[in-house]
Amino acid sequence: MKNISYDNSKNVINKPLDFLLRAIMSLIGVTLIALGAAFMRSGHVGIDPFTAMNAGMANKLGTSLGSFQLFANLVLFIIVLIFDRKQIGLGTIFNMVLVGYEIEYFSTFYSMIFPGKISIPMMVFDAIVGILVFTLGTSIYMATKLGVSPYDALAPIISNKTHIEYRKVRSAQDIIFMIVAIVVSGPFGIMTIFTAFFAGSLISFWNNTVSRELMTHIDHFSQRPSLHDAAGGLVSLGKRGYDIVSSAYQDTYIMQKQMSGYTNTEIEELIKKTNDNMRKNQQVQLILNKRLESLNAELKERKDKDK
Repeated sequence: MKNISYDNSKNVINKPLDFLLRAIMSLIGVTLIALGAAFMRSGHVGIDPFTAMNAGMANKLGTSLGSFQLFANLVLFIIVLIFDRKQIGLGTIFNMVLVGYEIEYFSTFYSMIFPGKISIPMMVFDAIVGILVFTLGTSIYMATKLGVSPYDALAPIISNKTHIEYRKVRSAQDIIFMIVAIVVSGPFGIMTIFTAFFAGSLISFWNNTVSRELMTHIDHFSQRPSLHDAAGGLVSLGKRGYDIVSSAYQDTYIMQKQMSGYTNTEIEELIKKTNDNMRKNQQVQLILNKRLESLNAELKERKDKDK
C-alpha cells in the first residue's frame, strides 16, 4: 500500500510549496529589475519610460521616487482591479510597492561605490549591465506567473476593450509616458528607448536560458522535494548564470579598456562581429529548444506509461 500511494502522488505538485518558491523567485526578479534600473539611472543613460516619468514627477514635487512610484502604481492598480483583476497577483504587489524604493537604495549604494563624475566607458558599462540585469529580472518575475505590474497590465486591458492590436497599444503607451518623462525632466536617455522597444529580445533570451529552466526545477522540486534536487537545480542554474554574467563582464571590461584606441572602422567591425555572434547564439537557442521539447515529450510519454 505504501508503494502504491507513493506512485500515485509522486507527480502531484505541492501547491503551497510551489507558490512559496515562485513568490521567492518573483521577489528576486523584482529586486533585479530595480538593480538594473539603478545601474542605468546612475549611469545617466536613461531608464524605462514609467520609472523615468515617476522620477521626473518626484523631483518636481519634492518627494522620493519610491513614494511617487507607489502612488502612480496605486492609481493604475485601481484601473486594473476594475477592468481585469485576473492580472493581479503577489508579483503585482511586489512590483508596485518595492521597485521604486529599491531603485533609490541601489542608486545610493552605487554613488557610494562610484563617487564623482561618470566617464563614457562607465556609462557603457552601466548601460550593458543595467539592461542585462533589468531584463533578467523581468523574465524571472513574469515567468513565475504571479501577476504583472499595473503598468504592464494597462496595455492588455486597453487592447481588449478597444480591439486594437496589443503591440500598437503598448507602443503608444510607452511613447506617451516617454513624452511625459521628457516634459517633467525625468532621466530620459537611449536606454529609455531601448527598454521600451527592444528589450523583448533580451527577455526572450533569458526566458530560454534561465527562467523556463528555473520554473521547471521549481515544479519538479514541488512534486518531489529533496535536498539533492534542490542542490542540483541551484548548481545547474548557478553555473549557467555565472557563465553568462562572466562572459558579459569580460567583454564589457575589454571594451572599456580598448574603446579609446579603436578607430571608427574598427568599432563598426566589432559591431558586425557582435551581431554575427548574436545570430549564431539564436541558432543555438533554437537547437536547444527543440532538444528540450523532445526531452519533455519523452518524459511525458514515460510518465503516461507509468500511470
